Amino acid sequence: MIDALVTGAGGFVGRALVARLKAEGRDVLGLDRAAGDVAEISTWAALPPARRVYHLAARTYVPDSWKDEAAFIKTNVMGTERALAYCRQHNALLIYLSAYVYGLPQTLPIAEAHPVCPNNPYALSKHLAEQLCAFAAAYHGVNVTVLRPFNIYGAGQRSDFLIPTILAQIKKGAAVRVKDLAPRRDYVYIDDVVEAMIMAAESPAGYHVYNIGSGQSYSVEELIATLQRVVGTSLPVISEEQVRAQEIPDVVASIHQAQTVLGWSPRTTLEEGLKKTYEAEADL
Repeated sequence: MIDALVTGAGGFVGRALVARLKAEGRDVLGLDRAAGDVAEISTWAALPPARRVYHLAARTYVPDSWKDEAAFIKTNVMGTERALAYCRQHNALLIYLSAYVYGLPQTLPIAEAHPVCPNNPYALSKHLAEQLCAFAAAYHGVNVTVLRPFNIYGAGQRSDFLIPTILAQIKKGAAVRVKDLAPRRDYVYIDDVVEAMIMAAESPAGYHVYNIGSGQSYSVEELIATLQRVVGTSLPVISEEQVRAQEIPDVVASIHQAQTVLGWSPRTTLEEGLKKTYEAEADL
């Protein structure tokens, strides 16, 4: 029996998690897309038993979810059901990486008890998967820990996400152009997310949900200013003043649960994380 199975091992978070587990000397198997579709039974049937499963495999880019809702439901929902079935078979713990699922906040900061109201197909697929996890814990005895990360960032992130997009423009030395400077988000550095996933394996038995964020928010304007300070530039910033449909003006995670139950807190400030991201990207 292996220590850990990581699905989505070829993705942004998956690569970092596998590297961390291997550095700790863990016997880990990484499952990426080349190894099979997580929504198919045959993919799971070929896997050895594991003590714990880190289920990260998912379709993740919100704009893509509006273009192909069915694909997001298949991978994110059915893939999670297959992971849960595997855990039932092998009596394995499941650590599930969910997402921001709260929609427009009623209060800030947002605690885990805040109403869940997905406002895009990606968030909907993650919420449906969470419901499967809760059912498996309640009726099949599967121990499940769900992490709801807010805005993860770091080196190696897909280029069409906000921070890589801004950083690419800064590197070109031209003006930084964005659609809207106002939206505020809670950014959490990749290493802190990985640390939360490691610590989640020690969560109490049963079903538990934890927000993973920094506990504060920054506007796009503040984000650009911080990046320019890190890089040492003072490029002009142009806003197209295009407010996205169903835009959420501000999100801040309450991380009290993760702090008190898991003993986890983010260690990386936004400026430190952006500096690490810039330096790592420069070496790629």
